[in-house]
Amino acid sequence: MSPASNNEDSTGAYRRQAAVGTSTDNTTVPPLSPASPKSTGYGRNVVASATYAARWSKPAFTLNDVRNAVPAHCFKRDTARSFRYIYADAAGMLALWALATQFYRLPLWAAAIAWPAYWIAQGIVCTGLWVIAHECGHQAFSEKAWINNSVGYVLHSFLLVPYYSWKFTHGKHHKANAHMTKDQVFVPSTRSDHKEKIGERQEPAAPHHDEPVWADAPIADLLNIVAMLTFGWPMYLLNNATGQRFQEWTSHFRPTAPIFEPKQWFHVVASDIGMGIMLAALFLAGHIWGSAAVLKFYVIPYLNVNAWLVLITFLQHTDPQVPHFADSEWNYLLGAISTVDRDYGVLNHFFHHIGDTHVAHHIFSTMPHYHAEEATAAIKKFLGPYYLYDKTPIAKAVWNSYTTCKFVEDEGDVKWFKH
Repeated sequence: MSPASNNEDSTGAYRRQAAVGTSTDNTTVPPLSPASPKSTGYGRNVVASATYAARWSKPAFTLNDVRNAVPAHCFKRDTARSFRYIYADAAGMLALWALATQFYRLPLWAAAIAWPAYWIAQGIVCTGLWVIAHECGHQAFSEKAWINNSVGYVLHSFLLVPYYSWKFTHGKHHKANAHMTKDQVFVPSTRSDHKEKIGERQEPAAPHHDEPVWADAPIADLLNIVAMLTFGWPMYLLNNATGQRFQEWTSHFRPTAPIFEPKQWFHVVASDIGMGIMLAALFLAGHIWGSAAVLKFYVIPYLNVNAWLVLITFLQHTDPQVPHFADSEWNYLLGAISTVDRDYGVLNHFFHHIGDTHVAHHIFSTMPHYHAEEATAAIKKFLGPYYLYDKTPIAKAVWNSYTTCKFVEDEGDVKWFKH
């Protein structure tokens, strides 16, 4: 079955076949025909994904082809080098803590400036520690599994993340990225999820806005974005928010949840114990130094870490450029390249390049972050038009993705975001 026929329901009216190959010349992907309509269905503008859907075709290269394009040394893990990044992040975190202890000496007006600056800076530095723990979960920190798991367990427990529980579900996410029924996070809603609001689709191919439903007041979208950045991560851990839906309570803290296998029971419990130890330490700190101190020194930076985590991952997987696949069309390579790289400026350094090298990370998740920039350059050259990158400023990108990526159609093997 050709890519065009696979997607006739949702994008066939706008599809043209893209040239397949590894050229870096983006002209190999033909532009939309000049005759392509600017609007369709009741005069509405086409959705943001229509252009990408029209140009998409299934690549001919294989995972091994991509691997051969990356220098071999990029796959080497160096334990000593990996630890140096932990030392640097930990030193930065402790230095900021020490500096913050002096804020009590400041006049009120100065403290009102210093504390928010600390919360922002500490949130950024601790996000770097989160990324290192994330690498441990992928076994990218060291060649030795026990080092990966020991370091990851300590770091993630410190940041109130159930290490093994998250490791198991995140591994499934990587194995099935962009798969409509097997991916574990950022699974898009379908039209049927909103059937009562938007009704049945009226046209065989209708890539237009469903304005009566999604033309929300901007303040509503803004508040929803704030809620997503504030509560998105704990709700994912507690209730599998944005993940697959099950008929029972699904939580990263429940060892019998359907997202885990029976053999993983002990590790999930061990993750809960790590969380319990950290919570007990925070309770003890509150008893000694006061709850206000715990709030200022730990809780608010922790919330900032959560916000960065949700923002980064949301933008990696939610964009008009990103397709999602039914089981009949999906394969590992298609899923791995269906994620977006973005530039976070100087924060790329503090975040260990998790945002601007994410395509490489999804293709080769055991590759350490300190080789990811070099690997990304090689992958970008090889993939050509199949490499997804967005240079939109981050704040604007969040708004664009949230307001234009509302749902996908139930039908079709390759699905694109609509709104």
